[in-house]
Amino acid sequence: MLGEEYTLEYLPLFDEELASAVHYIAQKLRNPDAANALIDNVERSITERLFAPESFESVPSAKDREHPYYRIAVGNYLVLYCVIGKVMEVRRFVYAPSDWRSDI
Repeated sequence: MLGEEYTLEYLPLFDEELASAVHYIAQKLRNPDAANALIDNVERSITERLFAPESFESVPSAKDREHPYYRIAVGNYLVLYCVIGKVMEVRRFVYAPSDWRSDI
């Protein structure tokens, strides 16, 4: 809810997926500046959302979930998170054009 304080937690899968994307951009595409910018943009976007994480539309899921997923668009990527009590739990980092919906 708006105005409440939330804590932030990251699942290991999010860290792995972000690291993989950053590595791909920095090493395969040979663009470390873009990789660093992605990290900065992801961090800023998550921090901004922390003030009101449930005030956005949830993402439909094929699975029955106790806690709905929400998304944050960051360039060609999506940050997927859930809100559990007063915790914004960042779970996934996916390439937006991919078939990511089948994974949630």
